[in-house]
Amino acid sequence: MSMDANRTGLLEGVLAAVNLGAIVVDGDCRIVLWNRWMERYTGVPASETIGRDFFSLHEDLRGKRIDSAITQALRSNFPSVLSQTLNKSPFPLYADAAARSRDERMQQALAVTPVDVAGAGRHCLIQISDVSIAVGREKLLRDQAMVLRSQTFSDGLTGIANRRHFDVAIDKELRRAKRYGNALSLLMIDIDHFKPYNDHYGHQQGDQCLIKVASALSGMLQRSTDLLARYGGEEFAIILPDTDAQAAHMLAETVRARVIALDLPHDQSPGRLVTVSVGIATMNASDQYDVPGLINAADRALYAAKRAGRNCVQAHVTTPA
Repeated sequence: MSMDANRTGLLEGVLAAVNLGAIVVDGDCRIVLWNRWMERYTGVPASETIGRDFFSLHEDLRGKRIDSAITQALRSNFPSVLSQTLNKSPFPLYADAAARSRDERMQQALAVTPVDVAGAGRHCLIQISDVSIAVGREKLLRDQAMVLRSQTFSDGLTGIANRRHFDVAIDKELRRAKRYGNALSLLMIDIDHFKPYNDHYGHQQGDQCLIKVASALSGMLQRSTDLLARYGGEEFAIILPDTDAQAAHMLAETVRARVIALDLPHDQSPGRLVTVSVGIATMNASDQYDVPGLINAADRALYAAKRAGRNCVQAHVTTPA
């Protein structure tokens, strides 16, 4: 056997053994090589592809990114690596029969490389790799990151935003309000006589009370920009962008009434029901609040509501010095 024959046999063996798809087309875009990997995952034998025009076999790829990549390789000797993000599954490749029945294509990475063949002119090698596992791993990592982010910014008991989320949001909304000259209101909400509630009913019942109040308040917010957070213990906060003092006061009264409507018994409270006190602070375009100043103003209003007998709303609207 000649050296050239040995080399040809070695090349064919390598192309059959490699764990990636290999297609070679000539200068007229006719297929001259279709390896076993392609046979396995397309279900099309090489005998049905050799000599055929590449785009007659894959009509749906005509005019797509791979079309221009092949043209650049053959005409300009320019190699290309196709973006997996933009070209996820260009070839009809299926991991198994079940995937084929679901039309669940293999995730693919493509490289198109010009190849000069002695005596036969320029050809083009199309290499196709299965990146399904890598894509799946990346998705898993993204999902885990989302879960971690959710856990980082959500209160473990009530499921609403936690203090960390609140701190990030209030800083962002205050800067935005100053930039555009919009109003920003903050509600601080405290469950009245909660320590006696816990002492009388137990901590498990206390947790259920917090969950029910949080759920009721969360259901009242209609805008995606509004944020309800558990500020700490039995205290909640609501950030209301683009909301003036009058609108904030109306919502605060609705919050107070909504908690009463829950009809949660509280034998240690004068009204025999769970109630809340609400403090309001509003920053207008002329105000110079910083984040601590706005929170302190809402806190002072909340304490005023407590001193006024609880189960009421008080507002602090004075511009700080």
